[in-house]
Amino acid sequence: MTASPAPAPTRLALYLNLIRFDRPAGWLVLLWPTLVALWVAAGGFPGWHLLLVFVAGTVLMRSAGCCINDVADRDFDRHVKRTQARPVTTGQVSVREALALGAALALLALALVLSTRWQAVAWSVPALLFTILYPFTKRFFAMPQAFLGIAFNFGIVIAFAAVRGQVPGQAWLLWLANLFLVLAYDTEYAMVDRDDDLKIGMKTSAITLGRGDVAGVMLFFALCLGLAALALAPLGLGWPLWLGLGAAAAQVLWHFRLIRRRSRAGCFTAFSQSHWIGAALFAGVALGFWVSP
Repeated sequence: MTASPAPAPTRLALYLNLIRFDRPAGWLVLLWPTLVALWVAAGGFPGWHLLLVFVAGTVLMRSAGCCINDVADRDFDRHVKRTQARPVTTGQVSVREALALGAALALLALALVLSTRWQAVAWSVPALLFTILYPFTKRFFAMPQAFLGIAFNFGIVIAFAAVRGQVPGQAWLLWLANLFLVLAYDTEYAMVDRDDDLKIGMKTSAITLGRGDVAGVMLFFALCLGLAALALAPLGLGWPLWLGLGAAAAQVLWHFRLIRRRSRAGCFTAFSQSHWIGAALFAGVALGFWVSP
C-alpha cells in the first residue's frame, strides 16, 4: 500500500518558516545586547513600555530581515545544503509575498519606535537601510559578517536614543563589543557553509580567514568581552557583572571545543547556542543594577 503524500503546508506555516519562527536563536542574539543597552541607558529597569517596544521590535525586525535575505539569496540558497529548502528558494512563497511580509513587519516595528523619542525614530532609518543592504554584501565584501554586525548593532544605538535622546561614548563601546560578538558567532555560522559558499562564489569571513578561522573567532570573542568589561566596569555593578562576564568567558572556551575541528555539526551548534553569551552578559548587568545600592 502506497503512503499518501504529505499535505501541502498552509500559507501561515510557510510564512512562519520564512521568518524562522521555530529558530529563536536568531532574534535572541539581537535581543540580549539591546537589553544590555536599555538597562545601561536607563540605569536599571527601563519600564514596561520600553521593554515591550524593544522585545517586540527586535523580533519583528529580525523577521523582516529574514524575508529580505531570502529574496536576495534565493538563487544562491538552492546550492547550499542548509538553505535549499527555504520557501522562497523552492517557490512556495513568491518574491512579492516575501517582500510584502517583510515590509509589513518592518512597518510594525517602526510603529513601535514611534511611541518613543524622535531620536530613536531617526536612528531607525539607517537601521532599516543596513538590514536591506546586508544580503548583497556577500557578493563583493570579504567579510560581510562585519556589515551584519553594524546592522545588528542598531538596537544598541536606538535603545540609548529612546531613553536619553542621545548616544554617548559608552554606547559606542558597547556597540563595538557587540560588533566583535557578531563577527565571532557569524563566522562560526559561515564555517558551516564554507564548502558550498566556495562553489557558488559567496564571500564570507570563514573563507577570508582560511585556516585562521578558529583563531579569528577566539580573538573576536576576546575583544568582545574585553570591550564589554571596559564599558560596563565604571557602572559599579559589583560581583554580578563579573559573574556574568565569567559565565560568558566559560562559554567561549566551550565554543573553542566545538569549532576547533571545523565540523559542520560542531560549528552549527556553536552558532545556535551563541545567544547564551549575550544572555550571561545581560544577566550580570540586570542583576548588578538590582543588587547595587
